[in-house]
Amino acid sequence: MQSYFSDLHIHIGRTQSGRAVKITGSKNLTLQNILDVASSKKGLDLIGIIDCHSPEVIGEIEQLIMEEKAQELPLGGVRYEGTTLILGSEIEIYDEHCHGPIHVLAFFPTIEIMKEFSKWMSHHLKNIHLSSQRIYCDGLTLQNKVRELGGLFIPAHVFTPFKSLYGKGVVKSLKEVFDPQLIDGIELGLSSDTYMVKDISELNPYTFVTNSDAHSLGKLAREYQKLQLGDVNFQELKLALHEQEGRGVLSNYGLNPLLGKYHETVCANCGESVEEEGLIHCPYCGQSQLIKGVSKRIKELSDTEYHTRQRPPYIHQIPLDFIPGIGPKTIEKLLNVFGTEMNILHHVSVEELAQVIPLKIATTIDLARNGKLGITVGGGGVYGKIEKQ
Repeated sequence: MQSYFSDLHIHIGRTQSGRAVKITGSKNLTLQNILDVASSKKGLDLIGIIDCHSPEVIGEIEQLIMEEKAQELPLGGVRYEGTTLILGSEIEIYDEHCHGPIHVLAFFPTIEIMKEFSKWMSHHLKNIHLSSQRIYCDGLTLQNKVRELGGLFIPAHVFTPFKSLYGKGVVKSLKEVFDPQLIDGIELGLSSDTYMVKDISELNPYTFVTNSDAHSLGKLAREYQKLQLGDVNFQELKLALHEQEGRGVLSNYGLNPLLGKYHETVCANCGESVEEEGLIHCPYCGQSQLIKGVSKRIKELSDTEYHTRQRPPYIHQIPLDFIPGIGPKTIEKLLNVFGTEMNILHHVSVEELAQVIPLKIATTIDLARNGKLGITVGGGGVYGKIEKQ
């Protein structure tokens, strides 16, 4: 049994032909670039690309295998150099039952099963080539199809104000939308962490995952987890999500929720933070377009003070390219010496860093990887800021 680093929510921006998949994703966020960066720069052992339902993306994966640059694993997943790709799909649910939109993640063990799921989905949505498309069926139908195909089902970034299970405030319980028995994990999202949501009793049965939701190469592994696995493949991930046979999440790593762009309640019109409870109109400009913060929504859902489940630690950590004063040249210098970002964040000492870069920057990195840099709170779609040292 060993520990492995995993980021399970990465988008495809464009295919090799230049076709858009995630329209808001970077043009250089291609399958090949993601695999190269994840393996050689970030040091991720396991990644979930959640636009693998797109036919051109499937074709590119098959091409890599045909060229013997990658191989499909017997227990699920595709191995590329030091990284295993888990084939996933992000889907938007919106029907009369769920009052969506709600985003969910589905993962499958093999290319052939993903092809079958893609074909099925193509009859329920308008454009199978694009990411995060709205599916015209209810949540239970989708869950049952994912389970029928041997997949994993995870509600995505469940507290964000838009396109999430709890965010809009209409859904009071996941039972209104989903079968609780057919959920394999819960993705927290950038504006929350384990400690914030500990009092929501209906989430007790589920393992929490923290992922980047990357729309650019630099955002890979801005949030991730360390998993304890026997090997790196789909079946081992499934065991870890259900904490079976000694597998599981050892720790979650993510930005301090205060840095999330939806942490505080903010007026959409003037951008001012609104702290007072129960307000309908902004006290500054009088408009009623208040974007409810994740912290407030979580308090509304909290229903217990008795914590029966022991959770792994959630470690507030800031990735290298988020740290003020650390640019691409400094990162490249560090990578040339120490190999990967995971190695720098988890294993390299301050003294070793200071042999390559100035001591002040090395100290800043140490503070960042331990969540000790000062921050300004985010909200209303604007990320919080890390204060310069």
